[in-house]
Amino acid sequence: MASLDMNLGTMQRAMRGALGANWQLLMIQGIAMIILGVVAVIWPFVATIAFAFFVGWLFLISGIVGLVAMFSASDTPAFLWTLVTAALSIVAGALLIWKPVEGAVSLTLVLGVFFIAEGIFQIVTSTAYRDALAGSWGWMLASGIADLVLALIVILGWPESGTWVLGLLVGINLATSGGAMVIAAFEGRKYA
Repeated sequence: MASLDMNLGTMQRAMRGALGANWQLLMIQGIAMIILGVVAVIWPFVATIAFAFFVGWLFLISGIVGLVAMFSASDTPAFLWTLVTAALSIVAGALLIWKPVEGAVSLTLVLGVFFIAEGIFQIVTSTAYRDALAGSWGWMLASGIADLVLALIVILGWPESGTWVLGLLVGINLATSGGAMVIAAFEGRKYA
């Protein structure tokens, strides 16, 4: 048990040190996330379509890079699996770019699952590091709870709200996560 306490104390000191050394970058990122979140909340349909395009291009580029990497490797043990994965990425990306509204409806469901995972992670992290981040752990906990509430909204409103809810929820998530980062940056400034 003493070893676990020592490791936790070491991790907490390392986290304080990292926050103290990088609090300005964390502050800049948090403010940028808040601004982008507010813009997405003001124009949720535009943010939804932009998000669908962005994810589409990520899939498309990822699939093309995967194909190039697969064919340039001399001995690929999982050739078929790599080929199928790259082809699916290309098809998914092309469909999202070609039909972003329909893709947004599907992405809305995926976003709901992401919010569940992120919310659980933030809640667990906030409680695990509440001693190390005494002044900001509550904000991280609130952000995690907000993510779970957003997931519930996604699941209850799907598929009808799929054309606007994605942009709105991403905006709210960006704003709350950005707020948590700004608070953590203020906390980290104490350790600088």
